[in-house]
Amino acid sequence: MLSEKSVATPAGKVTEKHEHRWPGTAVLVLSVIASSLLAVYLAKNIDQVESFIAEIGFVGPLVSISLHTLLGASPIPTETLTAINGIVFGPVMGALYSWIGYMLASFVEYFIGVKIGSMSDFESERDKMPFGLGRLPADSPWFLILGRVVPFGGAKVVGVVGGVYRVSLWRFTWTAALATGAGALLFAYGGHMLKGLF
Repeated sequence: MLSEKSVATPAGKVTEKHEHRWPGTAVLVLSVIASSLLAVYLAKNIDQVESFIAEIGFVGPLVSISLHTLLGASPIPTETLTAINGIVFGPVMGALYSWIGYMLASFVEYFIGVKIGSMSDFESERDKMPFGLGRLPADSPWFLILGRVVPFGGAKVVGVVGGVYRVSLWRFTWTAALATGAGALLFAYGGHMLKGLF
């Protein structure tokens, strides 16, 4: 019989379960603080930021979309980056660039799920989702849309779970487009409003 601190691995080996997740939590908290401070700094110095964006032209949106794609498929929250897009590009274009990045990140997560095909960690994260979302079928539109609204990783869990369960790519796409589009509009508009405070 295994002790409470031990788990069996797929190969049948017994390993010690790590109870401390503080390094990951610390990185998450620090990234949220740093990106929030960056958003405030950009809002206070918007004139310089706008002139810089004008100077680099089409590269600015490409950098934004690339950052959203890379960070969106990582544990680092990207809502502040969306607010920054609202400050720099305005609420509509900022939301559009963020939405494109979110969609690309969603596909990355989906195909990661397809490749790993194992639910070990993601199934436990799915079970922890609030409001009973984890009990919904993986291909349920309610799970695919509302699960993305759960802060600190809900969208990432939904993306990987969708891939592992091979949710129809069409259903995955339209539900991701709806949920990420609404979130992008909300945070980009919030960033744009933040610009008016400074």
